[in-house]
Amino acid sequence: MRAAVVREFGGPEAVEIAEVAVPEPGAGQVRIKVAAGALNPVDLAVRSGLFGGAGKTLGLGWDVAGTVDAVGVAAAWQVGDEVVALADGVTDPLGSHAEYVLVAADAVAKAPATVDAVHAGTLPLNGLTALQALDLLDLPRGGSLLVTGAAGAVGGFAAQLAAHRGIEVTGVAREADAELVRSLGAAPVTAGEVAPGSVDAVLDAAVLGGPALAWVRDGGAFAAVRGGALPAAERGVRTENVWVRPSGPQLAELARLVDEGVLTLRVAETYALEEAAKAHARLSGGGVRGRLVLVP
Repeated sequence: MRAAVVREFGGPEAVEIAEVAVPEPGAGQVRIKVAAGALNPVDLAVRSGLFGGAGKTLGLGWDVAGTVDAVGVAAAWQVGDEVVALADGVTDPLGSHAEYVLVAADAVAKAPATVDAVHAGTLPLNGLTALQALDLLDLPRGGSLLVTGAAGAVGGFAAQLAAHRGIEVTGVAREADAELVRSLGAAPVTAGEVAPGSVDAVLDAAVLGGPALAWVRDGGAFAAVRGGALPAAERGVRTENVWVRPSGPQLAELARLVDEGVLTLRVAETYALEEAAKAHARLSGGGVRGRLVLVP
């Protein structure tokens, strides 16, 4: 089968399409025939060597939507099930940007029924990151949340999820993205319009760090969605790093919210698997609104 891999670290040109063996599921695993999978910044980080793995062949891709193709012992799924999953692993030899991928059975959820696989393939990583970040912040109904990068993938999901929970959401974004942020359920602002200590919590999807921490009231909470971006705690503010983890039950909740119209799945462009390097170059260039999705 074909798979996008990296053998030597570098820019988009380091992405190769290799012929590899179709993997066999072990106990508690399922094999998914991939229909689509979004490209994420973590893939760029793997490609550039941020997570190590020099001298190894590294697979690319965390998001997957597709069809269960084979199951291992004690895997509670059936061949033919339409599913979504998070295939996490920064130094694994095979990711979801391939024709087939193995995932733990408990990382799998039934795919949303109201969208196609291309859109469903944008949900797992960023949806789970947003959901788990909100759970860490633990805001009550009526609490105030500021989301940085609210026009992006994690920020957009966080704004919609928080608004659905009855939280008052403000979204920091460029003026050009104000209408988009408003459509996601957040009041749009630019960074210069936010007063210090004005919100109960910040979800820092744009990796602003210290400047965003200043917007949290004394005793509030701050969550960073990228490792290494957590500023030192101050003024009694609780600070948390969000290390996303696979969760079939949480992914099922997100899929249900897609079907209920709570969450919007945004696709900017699709690429054939053979165009993976081109997709990496596009994402590296910045300014993408919506997701880039690879289709084997």
